[in-house]
Parts: sequence; C-alpha cells; structure tokens
Amino acid sequence: MLGKLNHVAIAVPDLARATALYRDTLGARVSAPQVLPGHGVTVVFVELDNTKVELLEPLGADSPIAAFLARNPDGGMHHLCYEVEDIIVARDRLKADGARILGDGEPKIGAHGKPVLFLHPKDFAGTLVELEQV
Repeated sequence: MLGKLNHVAIAVPDLARATALYRDTLGARVSAPQVLPGHGVTVVFVELDNTKVELLEPLGADSPIAAFLARNPDGGMHHLCYEVEDIIVARDRLKADGARILGDGEPKIGAHGKPVLFLHPKDFAGTLVELEQV
C-alpha cells in the first residue's frame, strides 16, 4: 500500500528561525512559507534529493501543533508522510483492519494540493502517520 516517504514533519516554535537554520546554516533549498488555515499551520518544505522535511508552525492557539509544542516547547518530529496511490482504498483497508483515522475520516487537501489523511499514533508504534495520494 505504501509508496515513497514523502516527508518528515518537524514542529517548530519559530518558523523563521528554523527556516534560516536549514537554509543558511545547512545550505538547504527551502520553499516559501505556505499558510494552511484548514490544517492550522504555516509550513515550509526543505527540499532534499530523496525526500522533504516539512517545518510546521502553529497558526493560532487552536492549532494541533500548538498543543504539540506545549508538550515539546523546543519542537520535534511531528509526523511521517507516506505516499499512497488511492487514499480512499488505503483508508477503507486501514479502517477494516481496525486503524483509526483522525478527524472525520474524509481526506483534506494538504500542502501539496493533494488529498491527505492522518492515522492515530497509538495504532502506528507511537508515530502520527500522514497518507498523501500521489
């Protein structure tokens, strides 16, 4: 079911500072910030040859990232995103196997303009998993 690792997401308390760290200190290519109100975050993508690193900053106090940063004030790894061919087929198979889909279970459009879903971390070895349709 899984395709490539699309990105590793890191929650950060200060997106500008984290962006400068990756761009200026590590010499990485970093995208412009993208505000995603439907997900409650502002993101940038660090472009690597084999994948991406997504840096996430909360967009308001109701952001799920704000809660994560309250528990981890310095930031940290938030989720892994894997590509799938058909997100509905993947969702239905996972639900049939007992996996919990977060939210209402319907895909939302993610930062890449493609449908995404999140899977409960307690069902996946303590790791929040995002699926993105390719």
